[in-house]
Amino acid sequence: MQFTHEREFTYSRAYRGPVRCVIFDWAGTTMDFGCMAPAVVFCKVFEKAGVPISLEEARIPMGAHKKVHIGLICEIPSVRRRWVDKHGNEPTQADVDRMFADFVPMQEACLSDYSQLIPGTLEVLAECRKRGYKIGSTSGYLPGMLAINQADAKRQGYVPDATFGAGDVPRGRPFAHMVLRNIIELDVSPVQSVVKVDDTLTGIEEGLNAGCWAIGLAISGNEVGVPLDEWNAFSDEVKQKHRDRIYPTMYQRGAHYVIDSIADLIPCLDDIEVRLKRGEKP
Repeated sequence: MQFTHEREFTYSRAYRGPVRCVIFDWAGTTMDFGCMAPAVVFCKVFEKAGVPISLEEARIPMGAHKKVHIGLICEIPSVRRRWVDKHGNEPTQADVDRMFADFVPMQEACLSDYSQLIPGTLEVLAECRKRGYKIGSTSGYLPGMLAINQADAKRQGYVPDATFGAGDVPRGRPFAHMVLRNIIELDVSPVQSVVKVDDTLTGIEEGLNAGCWAIGLAISGNEVGVPLDEWNAFSDEVKQKHRDRIYPTMYQRGAHYVIDSIADLIPCLDDIEVRLKRGEKP
Protein backbone atom coordinates (compact mmCIF):
# COMPACT_ATOMS: atom_id res chain seq x y z
CA MET A 1 0.00 0.00 0.00
CA GLN A 2 1.33 3.40 -0.92
CA PHE A 3 0.77 6.30 1.48
CA THR A 4 -0.82 9.39 -0.06
CA HIS A 5 1.02 11.87 2.13
CA GLU A 6 -0.47 14.94 0.53
CA ARG A 7 -3.94 13.85 1.59
CA GLU A 8 -3.14 12.41 5.02
CA PHE A 9 -0.98 15.19 6.49
CA THR A 10 -1.17 18.93 6.70
CA TYR A 11 1.70 21.26 7.47
CA SER A 12 1.91 24.60 9.25
CA ARG A 13 4.59 27.14 10.01
CA ALA A 14 5.29 28.74 13.38
CA TYR A 15 6.67 32.18 14.21
CA ARG A 16 9.67 31.80 16.53
CA GLY A 17 10.83 35.40 16.69
CA PRO A 18 10.58 37.96 19.51
CA VAL A 19 7.82 40.20 20.78
CA ARG A 20 7.86 43.23 18.50
CA CYS A 21 5.12 45.48 19.85
CA VAL A 22 3.14 46.09 23.05
CA ILE A 23 -0.15 47.98 22.76
CA PHE A 24 -1.50 49.61 25.91
CA ASP A 25 -4.88 50.99 26.87
CA TRP A 26 -4.92 54.43 28.54
CA ALA A 27 -7.23 55.00 31.55
CA GLY A 28 -6.73 52.28 34.14
CA THR A 29 -3.71 50.86 32.34
CA THR A 30 -1.05 53.56 31.98
CA MET A 31 -2.79 56.50 33.72
CA ASP A 32 -5.80 57.21 35.94
CA PHE A 33 -5.54 54.40 38.50
CA GLY A 34 -9.06 53.08 39.03
CA CYS A 35 -10.26 54.38 35.64
CA MET A 36 -12.08 57.13 37.50
CA ALA A 37 -12.48 59.87 34.88
CA PRO A 38 -15.03 58.24 32.58
CA ALA A 39 -17.02 56.56 35.37
CA VAL A 40 -17.47 59.83 37.25
CA VAL A 41 -18.69 61.64 34.15
CA PHE A 42 -21.13 58.91 33.13
CA CYS A 43 -22.73 59.32 36.56
CA LYS A 44 -22.98 63.09 36.08
CA VAL A 45 -24.54 62.71 32.63
CA PHE A 46 -27.27 60.36 33.84
CA GLU A 47 -27.91 62.51 36.89
CA LYS A 48 -28.46 65.47 34.57
CA ALA A 49 -30.93 63.32 32.60
CA GLY A 50 -32.88 62.72 35.81
CA VAL A 51 -31.89 59.08 36.23
CA PRO A 52 -28.96 58.77 38.66
CA ILE A 53 -26.80 55.65 38.26
CA SER A 54 -24.22 54.04 40.52
CA LEU A 55 -20.51 53.87 39.75
CA GLU A 56 -20.93 50.11 39.42
CA GLU A 57 -23.58 50.57 36.73
CA ALA A 58 -21.45 53.19 34.98
CA ARG A 59 -18.54 50.74 34.77
CA ILE A 60 -20.31 47.71 33.30
CA PRO A 61 -19.66 48.52 29.59
CA MET A 62 -16.24 50.17 30.19
CA GLY A 63 -13.87 50.13 27.23
CA ALA A 64 -16.48 50.75 24.54
CA HIS A 65 -16.87 53.87 22.41
CA LYS A 66 -18.38 56.41 24.78
CA LYS A 67 -21.64 56.85 22.86
CA VAL A 68 -22.00 53.09 22.66
CA HIS A 69 -21.20 52.97 26.38
CA ILE A 70 -24.07 55.34 27.20
CA GLY A 71 -26.42 53.23 25.11
CA LEU A 72 -25.31 50.07 26.91
CA ILE A 73 -25.88 51.69 30.30
CA CYS A 74 -29.43 52.43 29.15
CA GLU A 75 -29.88 48.71 28.46
CA ILE A 76 -29.01 47.69 32.03
CA PRO A 77 -32.39 46.48 33.40
CA SER A 78 -32.15 48.45 36.66
CA VAL A 79 -31.32 51.67 34.80
CA ARG A 80 -34.00 51.06 32.20
CA ARG A 81 -36.63 50.59 34.91
CA ARG A 82 -35.65 53.85 36.62
CA TRP A 83 -35.69 55.65 33.26
CA VAL A 84 -39.23 54.46 32.55
CA ASP A 85 -40.34 55.44 36.07
CA LYS A 86 -38.89 58.93 35.56
CA HIS A 87 -39.78 59.67 31.94
CA GLY A 88 -42.69 57.34 31.20
CA ASN A 89 -40.96 55.73 28.24
CA GLU A 90 -37.85 53.71 27.48
CA PRO A 91 -34.66 55.60 26.51
CA THR A 92 -34.36 56.30 22.81
CA GLN A 93 -31.43 56.90 20.49
CA ALA A 94 -32.23 60.62 20.71
CA ASP A 95 -31.78 60.38 24.50
CA VAL A 96 -28.43 58.64 24.00
CA ASP A 97 -27.33 61.29 21.49
CA ARG A 98 -28.30 64.07 23.87
CA MET A 99 -26.44 62.51 26.79
CA PHE A 100 -23.39 61.92 24.62
CA ALA A 101 -23.42 65.60 23.61
CA ASP A 102 -23.36 66.43 27.33
CA PHE A 103 -20.67 63.84 28.02
CA VAL A 104 -17.99 65.10 25.64
CA PRO A 105 -17.32 68.56 27.14
CA MET A 106 -17.78 67.27 30.68
CA GLN A 107 -15.21 64.53 30.08
CA GLU A 108 -12.70 66.85 28.44
CA ALA A 109 -13.04 69.33 31.31
CA CYS A 110 -11.97 66.83 33.99
CA LEU A 111 -9.52 64.48 32.25
CA SER A 112 -6.41 66.23 33.51
CA ASP A 113 -7.64 65.79 37.07
CA TYR A 114 -7.14 62.04 36.62
CA SER A 115 -4.09 61.92 34.35
CA GLN A 116 -1.32 60.83 36.73
CA LEU A 117 0.63 57.87 35.38
CA ILE A 118 0.13 54.60 37.22
CA PRO A 119 3.14 53.53 39.32
CA GLY A 120 5.55 51.40 37.31
CA THR A 121 4.48 52.75 33.93
CA LEU A 122 7.67 54.63 33.06
CA GLU A 123 9.93 51.84 34.30
CA VAL A 124 8.10 49.18 32.29
CA LEU A 125 8.03 51.34 29.17
CA ALA A 126 11.77 51.99 29.51
CA GLU A 127 12.40 48.24 29.62
CA CYS A 128 10.16 47.73 26.57
CA ARG A 129 12.13 50.38 24.70
CA LYS A 130 15.41 48.75 25.76
CA ARG A 131 14.21 45.49 24.22
CA GLY A 132 13.29 47.23 20.97
CA TYR A 133 9.52 46.81 21.32
CA LYS A 134 7.35 49.35 19.56
CA ILE A 135 4.71 50.95 21.79
CA GLY A 136 1.13 51.36 20.58
CA SER A 137 -2.01 52.50 22.38
CA THR A 138 -5.78 52.31 22.10
CA SER A 139 -8.64 53.97 23.96
CA GLY A 140 -12.40 54.25 24.09
CA TYR A 141 -11.89 58.02 24.19
CA LEU A 142 -12.53 60.30 21.22
CA PRO A 143 -9.77 62.35 19.53
CA GLY A 144 -10.22 65.51 21.62
CA MET A 145 -10.13 63.50 24.84
CA LEU A 146 -7.12 61.49 23.71
CA ALA A 147 -5.27 64.68 22.84
CA ILE A 148 -5.62 65.78 26.48
CA ASN A 149 -4.38 62.38 27.72
CA GLN A 150 -1.43 62.47 25.32
CA ALA A 151 -0.39 65.97 26.37
CA ASP A 152 -0.63 65.07 30.07
CA ALA A 153 1.30 61.83 29.49
CA LYS A 154 4.03 63.61 27.53
CA ARG A 155 4.62 66.00 30.42
CA GLN A 156 5.24 62.93 32.59
CA GLY A 157 7.57 61.25 30.10
CA TYR A 158 5.25 58.84 28.26
CA VAL A 159 4.95 59.14 24.47
CA PRO A 160 3.71 56.02 22.63
CA ASP A 161 4.71 55.46 19.02
CA ALA A 162 1.08 55.31 17.87
CA THR A 163 -2.33 56.07 19.35
CA PHE A 164 -5.78 55.28 18.00
CA GLY A 165 -9.07 55.90 19.76
CA ALA A 166 -12.64 54.82 19.20
CA GLY A 167 -13.25 57.88 17.03
CA ASP A 168 -10.53 56.78 14.58
CA VAL A 169 -12.11 53.48 13.52
CA PRO A 170 -15.48 52.21 12.24
CA ARG A 171 -15.98 50.05 15.34
CA GLY A 172 -14.53 50.29 18.81
CA ARG A 173 -13.95 47.47 21.29
CA PRO A 174 -14.40 44.56 21.39
CA PHE A 175 -13.71 44.73 17.66
CA ALA A 176 -10.02 44.61 16.72
CA HIS A 177 -9.91 47.74 14.57
CA MET A 178 -7.84 49.98 16.90
CA VAL A 179 -5.21 47.29 17.49
CA LEU A 180 -4.98 46.61 13.77
CA ARG A 181 -4.58 50.33 13.05
CA ASN A 182 -1.62 50.35 15.45
CA ILE A 183 -0.10 47.30 13.77
CA ILE A 184 -0.36 48.89 10.34
CA GLU A 185 0.90 52.29 11.52
CA LEU A 186 3.87 50.74 13.31
CA ASP A 187 4.62 48.30 10.46
CA VAL A 188 4.67 45.28 12.77
CA SER A 189 4.48 41.67 11.61
CA PRO A 190 3.37 39.03 12.37
CA VAL A 191 0.42 39.63 14.66
CA GLN A 192 1.68 36.83 16.94
CA SER A 193 4.51 39.19 17.95
CA VAL A 194 2.05 41.73 19.38
CA VAL A 195 0.85 41.95 22.99
CA LYS A 196 -2.29 43.87 24.08
CA VAL A 197 -2.46 45.13 27.68
CA ASP A 198 -5.80 46.36 29.06
CA ASP A 199 -7.77 46.73 32.29
CA THR A 200 -11.19 46.10 30.75
CA LEU A 201 -12.84 42.87 29.64
CA THR A 202 -13.69 44.38 26.25
CA GLY A 203 -10.04 45.43 25.90
CA ILE A 204 -8.94 41.85 26.44
CA GLU A 205 -11.39 40.76 23.74
CA GLU A 206 -10.05 43.50 21.47
CA GLY A 207 -6.57 41.97 21.62
CA LEU A 208 -7.83 38.43 21.15
CA ASN A 209 -9.95 39.45 18.17
CA ALA A 210 -6.85 40.93 16.56
CA GLY A 211 -4.94 37.67 17.07
CA CYS A 212 -2.59 39.06 19.75
CA TRP A 213 -1.48 37.94 23.16
CA ALA A 214 -3.78 39.56 25.72
CA ILE A 215 -2.83 40.57 29.27
CA GLY A 216 -5.47 41.73 31.75
CA LEU A 217 -4.81 44.22 34.53
CA ALA A 218 -7.06 43.25 37.41
CA ILE A 219 -6.45 45.92 40.02
CA SER A 220 -5.35 49.24 38.49
CA GLY A 221 -8.41 49.81 36.36
CA ASN A 222 -12.12 49.40 35.91
CA GLU A 223 -12.73 46.09 37.64
CA VAL A 224 -11.87 47.38 41.14
CA GLY A 225 -12.56 51.01 40.27
CA VAL A 226 -10.99 52.88 43.17
CA PRO A 227 -8.19 55.49 43.25
CA LEU A 228 -4.67 54.45 44.22
CA ASP A 229 -4.78 55.86 47.74
CA GLU A 230 -8.02 54.00 48.45
CA TRP A 231 -6.59 50.75 47.09
CA ASN A 232 -3.46 51.16 49.21
CA ALA A 233 -5.64 51.65 52.31
CA PHE A 234 -7.40 48.30 51.83
CA SER A 235 -6.38 45.43 54.07
CA ASP A 236 -4.55 42.49 52.51
CA GLU A 237 -7.71 40.44 52.96
CA VAL A 238 -9.85 42.91 51.02
CA LYS A 239 -7.23 43.15 48.27
CA GLN A 240 -7.15 39.39 47.92
CA LYS A 241 -10.94 39.20 47.71
CA HIS A 242 -10.80 41.54 44.72
CA ARG A 243 -8.11 39.39 43.10
CA ASP A 244 -10.12 36.23 43.75
CA ARG A 245 -13.08 37.81 41.98
CA ILE A 246 -11.36 39.46 39.03
CA TYR A 247 -8.54 37.11 38.03
CA PRO A 248 -10.87 34.20 37.11
CA THR A 249 -13.19 36.55 35.24
CA MET A 250 -10.37 37.87 33.05
CA TYR A 251 -9.01 34.37 32.41
CA GLN A 252 -12.51 33.20 31.47
CA ARG A 253 -12.74 36.07 28.99
CA GLY A 254 -9.60 34.68 27.33
CA ALA A 255 -6.66 36.61 28.81
CA HIS A 256 -3.37 34.74 28.47
CA TYR A 257 -2.09 36.42 31.65
CA VAL A 258 -3.68 38.42 34.45
CA ILE A 259 -1.66 40.70 36.76
CA ASP A 260 -2.43 43.50 39.21
CA SER A 261 -1.04 46.41 37.20
CA ILE A 262 1.42 47.47 34.54
CA ALA A 263 4.19 47.32 37.17
CA ASP A 264 3.98 43.50 37.00
CA LEU A 265 4.16 43.24 33.20
CA ILE A 266 7.77 42.31 32.40
CA PRO A 267 7.67 38.70 33.66
CA CYS A 268 4.67 38.11 31.38
CA LEU A 269 6.59 39.45 28.39
CA ASP A 270 9.53 37.23 29.34
CA ASP A 271 7.24 34.20 29.33
CA ILE A 272 5.70 35.14 25.99
CA GLU A 273 9.20 35.40 24.52
CA VAL A 274 9.91 31.83 25.69
CA ARG A 275 6.61 30.55 24.33
CA LEU A 276 7.20 32.21 20.96
CA LYS A 277 10.62 30.53 20.69
CA ARG A 278 8.81 27.20 21.14
CA GLY A 279 6.55 28.11 18.25
CA GLU A 280 3.45 28.73 20.37
CA LYS A 281 0.72 31.06 19.14
CA PRO A 282 -1.65 33.32 21.11
